[in-house]
Amino acid sequence: MEYARLGRTGLKVSRLCLGCMTYGEPNRGNHEWTLGEEQSRPFIREALEAGINFFDTANVYSDGSSEEIVGRALHDFGKRDEIVLATKVHGVMRKDPNGGGLSRKAILAEIDNSLRRLGTDYVDLYQIHRFDHETPIEETLEALHDVVKAGKARYIGASSMYAWEFAKALYLADQHGWTRFVSMQNHMNLLYREEEREMLGLCIEEGIGVIPWSPLARGKLARPNGDGGTDRSRTDAFQRKLYDATVDADGRVVDAVGEVAEAHGATRAAVSLAWLLAKPGITAPIIGASKPHHLQDALAALTLSLSADEIKRLEADYVPHAVAGF
Repeated sequence: MEYARLGRTGLKVSRLCLGCMTYGEPNRGNHEWTLGEEQSRPFIREALEAGINFFDTANVYSDGSSEEIVGRALHDFGKRDEIVLATKVHGVMRKDPNGGGLSRKAILAEIDNSLRRLGTDYVDLYQIHRFDHETPIEETLEALHDVVKAGKARYIGASSMYAWEFAKALYLADQHGWTRFVSMQNHMNLLYREEEREMLGLCIEEGIGVIPWSPLARGKLARPNGDGGTDRSRTDAFQRKLYDATVDADGRVVDAVGEVAEAHGATRAAVSLAWLLAKPGITAPIIGASKPHHLQDALAALTLSLSADEIKRLEADYVPHAVAGF
C-alpha cells in the first residue's frame, strides 16, 4: 500500500479510501442495495489487511447504521490509533426543524451521535457533507473549530460545493483563527471532470487534500457501454441525477477505458482509478466494495502506469457537463 500526506497536514492516509456507504442495514434509510453487517465485515477486514487505513462514512448513510457497522468492524479487526476514520454531517437525521444542516446546534449534537454510533472518542476527519445555504458559514466554521478543540475531531474537511464557496470558507477560517479545512471530498471521474476547472487548482494552491467520491461514476466506468448494470445502478435515483445516459460522448469515454484496459490486460476499474491517481493534487479516491473483486481491482490501480498517450486517449472525448453532485 502507498501512503500520502493529506494536504499539508502531517496525517498520512492510504492512497485508497474505503467508502462505507455500501455498508448499512437495507431496511434503514433509502439505500435498499446496501449490505447488512455480516455481509459488510469481510470487506472491511480485507481492506485493513491490504493496508488501507482510511475509512469514510457519514451520519446519514442508512440512517446511522453505516457508522454502527463500520465502528464495530474497525474495533474488532483494527487498532484505533492506526486507523484514519472519517465521517460527515449535514443530512437530515430527524424530522424536526433542527434535524439536519450545519447550524451550531446540529453540528454539536451530531458529532456526539456519530461518536456514539462509531464507538470511539474521536474521528480523525469530520466533514461537512454539503454546503448549508441556510446557515451563515461563520457559524458553521466556529462550531467545527469548537469540535476540534474539544478533542472530538482531529481535522475537518468539506465536500461538494462551488470553488468560490470553499475559498470563502478558507479565507474566513484564516481571518478568525479557526480550524481550517484540510480536505475536499468532491465528485470527479472520467465522466465528470468539471472539478478540474476551478476546484482542483484551488486545492493544489491551498494545500488541500482531494479525496474524490464516485471515482468509477457509480460503476459506469467499470463495465462496457450499454451494460445493464447492477441492482444498485437500477435503483439508485441519485445516479440518474449525476449521469445523463443520452450524452453520446460519455459512451465514447467508456469505450476508451475498455481499449486501454484491454491493452494492459487490466480491468476497466483499475484503469479508471489509475487515471485519477495520476492526476496532480489527488490524494485518495474513495472506492466502494460490495463484491470480492472490487478491492482487488482498486489495489491493482496502484501499480498500473498509464502512458501520456493513454491518458490523452482516455480524456479525448470528454465534453463539458452540467454541474452535478451538489
